[in-house]
Amino acid sequence: MNIETFAVSYLDELMEIKNKLDIKTFTKITEILFDAYNNGKKIFVFGNGGSASTASHFACDLNKCACENSEKKFKVISLADNIPTMLAIANDINYESIFSYQLANFFEKGDLAVGISGSGNSENVIKGINFCNEHGGTTIGISGFGGGRLAETAQIPMII
Repeated sequence: MNIETFAVSYLDELMEIKNKLDIKTFTKITEILFDAYNNGKKIFVFGNGGSASTASHFACDLNKCACENSEKKFKVISLADNIPTMLAIANDINYESIFSYQLANFFEKGDLAVGISGSGNSENVIKGINFCNEHGGTTIGISGFGGGRLAETAQIPMII
């Protein structure tokens, strides 16, 4: 396959995904994000591997881009960004607790958690979402394929 054929195929696939996106769920997630913003609630975002990068980018976009010309800002924290903390938790406790342990330090009732997992089966993401569910938070799960356990655990699942 040459590069041009690959590029056209890739862009066609992206358009197909966009056209299949559940707009009602997307709208609901947007409303929930603005509710957190308007009520001064914290938004915690987390994921593994490539999903950790997505979480970091998500937090950056809300913290900087969405509020660049506004005095009021989103309060977004990517739990995947503090590598020494994650490694200490993984080493001293277990890898499955790298997000829930951080949430135990900062999460307050009414805060929002966004867990991201391509497969929807990352145990540490599930454990973080469960922590927030059990402590009065709102939870969003963004996953791919069939949604995995994340789609069953998060209050608002978004399967892409």
